[in-house]
Amino acid sequence: MHYHSNPARRVHNRPLDVLKGAAAIAEFIFGTKRRRREVYYLVERNGLPHFKMGTMICARTSTIEAWIQSQEAEVNR
Repeated sequence: MHYHSNPARRVHNRPLDVLKGAAAIAEFIFGTKRRRREVYYLVERNGLPHFKMGTMICARTSTIEAWIQSQEAEVNR
């Protein structure tokens, strides 16, 4: 069964939006996995919202999008 076709793994009729690993988070934010070290920097210095699954850093795309919007709002005040 494909991930997206399993209704139990959907929230509000969309797939769960969990990014697993700094490389996946970097690809979502920056468009490239190569900037994964910057993800760790953002976590430590700028409060990038995240959680851990064991030792793996994870984040939700929806939470990151909201965080980016709040960062933009801070700059535009």
